[in-house]
Amino acid sequence: MSRIAFRAAGVSVPGSGAQAEETVLLRPLTLELTEPRVAVIGANGSGKSTLLRLVNGLTRPTTGSVEVDGLDSVARARDVRRKVGFLFTDPLSQLVMPVVAEDVELSLRATVRDGRERRAAALRALGAVGIAHLADRSIYDISGGERQLAALASVLAAGQDILVADEPTTLLDLRNNALLQDTIHGLPQQVLYATHDLEFAARADRALVVDGGVVVFDGPAASAVEHYRSLALAGGGR
Repeated sequence: MSRIAFRAAGVSVPGSGAQAEETVLLRPLTLELTEPRVAVIGANGSGKSTLLRLVNGLTRPTTGSVEVDGLDSVARARDVRRKVGFLFTDPLSQLVMPVVAEDVELSLRATVRDGRERRAAALRALGAVGIAHLADRSIYDISGGERQLAALASVLAAGQDILVADEPTTLLDLRNNALLQDTIHGLPQQVLYATHDLEFAARADRALVVDGGVVVFDGPAASAVEHYRSLALAGGGR
């Protein structure tokens, strides 16, 4: 597995107005993630997405640093993004082509020059997530779960070693939620994912609980879920 290292990495943004204090989105944290599946749980606004976005440079740390297999996420941002794919909550914010296979082919354009080879590679990528039969369908004529699988295929087609997924099941119904979970857990890539689905979180090898921009628990997923439940009942995370 790859190694994701946070070294006193934190994120804050300047306040507005002359006297305003800066807003801390994520307090400095130091940890290494090497497990195949790592879940991140916490309330909305707790800092989960900020933590995830640090991994591939979508957000830059304002203190400390983040490394992926020894590559600094700022100084070596392009190399890091070759190793880390990012899956967003809403697939329609990620799918840019109108037809499923065309979107996957777009992800392959930089690495597969021949059009016929690119098409074949796109079909293989779609087949790997079980939706090759949707290759020629419009992204607007398939279900939410199928769109998320199409977005996943597009991300994975680029061949990155790590997948970061920000609440990938939030918009899905029960059936498509289960389908996407099973697909993600069957991937060979290391996966770091944020979720509000505590059953999904409990399937991970390790889980982080984030509250108020602080990682307040780091350990086995089942224990993390119980910690989060206790925190929510006490009036902390939700």
